Amino acid sequence: MRKLLPAGSWPGLLLLAALLALLPRAQSELTDAQRRALFLESREDIHPVPRASATPRPRPTPAARSTPRPTQHAKPRPTPDEEEEPEHTPKPRAKPTPEKESHEREATPEPTPRHTATPKPTPAPTPEPTAKPTPTPEPKTAEKPKAPIVIEKSGVAEDEGEVPPPKKRGWSLFGGGPKYTYLTPSVRAAIDNARVKRGRWKYIVVHNSGTRQGNAKAFDSYHRNVRHMPNGLAYHFVIGNGHSSGNGEIEIGGRWTRQINGGHVASDYLNNIALGICLVGDFNRDIPTKAQTAALEELIDYLRKRCGRVKGHDIIVRGHKQINPKPTDCPGDRFPLKWLNREFHD
Repeated sequence: MRKLLPAGSWPGLLLLAALLALLPRAQSELTDAQRRALFLESREDIHPVPRASATPRPRPTPAARSTPRPTQHAKPRPTPDEEEEPEHTPKPRAKPTPEKESHEREATPEPTPRHTATPKPTPAPTPEPTAKPTPTPEPKTAEKPKAPIVIEKSGVAEDEGEVPPPKKRGWSLFGGGPKYTYLTPSVRAAIDNARVKRGRWKYIVVHNSGTRQGNAKAFDSYHRNVRHMPNGLAYHFVIGNGHSSGNGEIEIGGRWTRQINGGHVASDYLNNIALGICLVGDFNRDIPTKAQTAALEELIDYLRKRCGRVKGHDIIVRGHKQINPKPTDCPGDRFPLKWLNREFHD
């Protein structure tokens, strides 16, 4: 009975026992219905007793404590027990932390020399000598193409005076001096009247206009108004092709008469020492006329004599693409550069 009934139900039992003691006396007097009612009343007095008792809550706790014992065999299921185990288990995992590794390295300097003695024969610095040839002198070689021009820029050229114009030979029975077809007397007079300093011009650069027609006046207007060049025509001479000017006609620009630098090369230094001759035409599609090549030959010969020799040799003749610092196709793919270099070699 003690095990079946809670601790607070004993007063109800005493009341029930008192009632039962009275039953034998009134058995004759009470009916079955009355006995049932008395039993129910005594039963109702027993129910409220467990409601007030708070003792059953602590009692199941030891049962709960006993329950994890079977669950210990199934460790993955009970989360509370497993949560406590990984808290202790990460301790060995925390060994590879950098702090511990640093302590281990600090504690291992004594055995390290024993192990370091073995890598000594292994020449780890062998890749270093391979890196030594890396400082290649390639950038120095890249500067070499500039040498033939840049070397002459150093220093200031001394004034060696002016080059006198070529002497005019008198008329003779057999004819004297060279005969010019395109280099007219007026053109030669304009070339001779310019005050040319000795050593002033070192190059003659040949161009094409890139247009199939034109003349010195049209190019002067374009350079002055469109390209905003204050000195106008960028070339010193223009040779026509028969469209807008005569075929083989030689026109002289103001840069020659005033003896100022040109504007035909992408280099200020080269423009100061190079004469520019432009042949009208687009020589990527066409070839120069025979009159143009003949007039060019006469003009270059005369300019070489007029400007004098430079350091013991005649003025150097080049196509625009052969001397320009920036890539260009001028004087055109169909221009006879081989003929030019062969005819006017250094």
